[in-house]
Amino acid sequence: MAEKKGPAASPGSDDQGFERSLARLEAIVGAMEQGDLPLEQSLALFEEGVALARALEAQLQAAEMKVEALVRGAAGEPAVVPFEPPADAT
Repeated sequence: MAEKKGPAASPGSDDQGFERSLARLEAIVGAMEQGDLPLEQSLALFEEGVALARALEAQLQAAEMKVEALVRGAAGEPAVVPFEPPADAT
């Protein structure tokens, strides 16, 4: 049986991986920023990009929840500590 590829595969699924989805989203943005795509292709890429962005956001939220669940306080009890990115992160 052939492996699913393209729009039929769900964006951000486990078999694709976060980094691969992010790289695809960056490629879509780059192609659309050039502005030389036909309207139909631009719309298709836009739809794919939105789906990827939503899937990536969901993966990031799930990872944040896992981090919060794994953090423990000074006495060893579970403690919720919000994630704060480094000051130089953009």
